[in-house]
Amino acid sequence: MPHTTCGLAINENADPDVKRDIIVKLDDSISEDFPYRHGEGNSPAHIKSVLVGPSLSVFVEDKALQLGTWQGLYLCEYDGPRTREVWVKLVKG
Repeated sequence: MPHTTCGLAINENADPDVKRDIIVKLDDSISEDFPYRHGEGNSPAHIKSVLVGPSLSVFVEDKALQLGTWQGLYLCEYDGPRTREVWVKLVKG
């Protein structure tokens, strides 16, 4: 995922309130009104992507992601909506 305002996460995906709570709390924690020096106006997006992280390792078995019962993968775009690519690399082990 080649962009600095995007992150990947694994989290609860059965209850839509979890996604909403994550978004609201990140917005609350990383405010828009801080006197950022970065001039593009998307400094909060850069900070959020650092907190979430740009990559994940996920096991694949029998051609299926091995996630917990309620887990899902989140593509977290903090400076959008935008069109993004997700890069996947399978490593046999």
